[in-house]
Amino acid sequence: MHPVPAIDRGSALPFYHQLKLLIVQDISARGLEPGDRLPGDFELCERYRVSRTVVRQALQELELEGVISRVKGRGTFVADRKTSEGFGHAMIGLFEEDVRGRSGEQSIAVRRLETVPASAAVAAELGVAPGSTVVEIERLRMVNEEPWALTITQLPLSIGRFVLDEDLSNVSLYGLLERKYGVQFATGRRSIEAGLASESMAEALQVLPGAPLLILRSLAFDDSGMPLERFAGFHRGDLSRFLVDVHRKQPTE
Repeated sequence: MHPVPAIDRGSALPFYHQLKLLIVQDISARGLEPGDRLPGDFELCERYRVSRTVVRQALQELELEGVISRVKGRGTFVADRKTSEGFGHAMIGLFEEDVRGRSGEQSIAVRRLETVPASAAVAAELGVAPGSTVVEIERLRMVNEEPWALTITQLPLSIGRFVLDEDLSNVSLYGLLERKYGVQFATGRRSIEAGLASESMAEALQVLPGAPLLILRSLAFDDSGMPLERFAGFHRGDLSRFLVDVHRKQPTE
């Protein structure tokens, strides 16, 4: 029986970030598959000697990152690997895409803009080392002063350092980076899926826990294939609809 890795109480890394890394390492080391049950809140508190607040924050972030799923009354599980369908748009900022065609007064409020250590999932997609510093931005999008979508963006520090002192309220992040700092977004990979609001998500979006969400995830690259941005948008299901234009490919003779 291998000893349980411990939280490093002398580290500058917050306990919840350390716990996230330990949970991901445990999933990998045990070879767990989608749908396999993970330890509950109480067991994690006991195993790693941390408070329930630390456990909840770690699990909430892992859920937002698509690593785990939490089912009320049943427990915590390794998240399913979802099958992706094509979902295309031009490479422009998601702010412009989201609000295009919507009526009403629209606004964006910045809830967090800070540097954080990269979790294993974030590091893998941004091509940086786990635990290295990335810039994380959390914004709440409103329509007619009603919460509509909560968005979480991670940027490599080489890109994110440009925006640490910027006011990101009511602006397109893509537009700001391209126009002011010369960052060129070339390609992207996007997915859309259904989900349920966690307690913290429900509080931000002013819905009940378990309310339906539409979740848009995106990873953007420059023309060399280097990752520039990781994005997740959690949209209220009762207020959101995505439209995709499709064209029939002409048959070749």
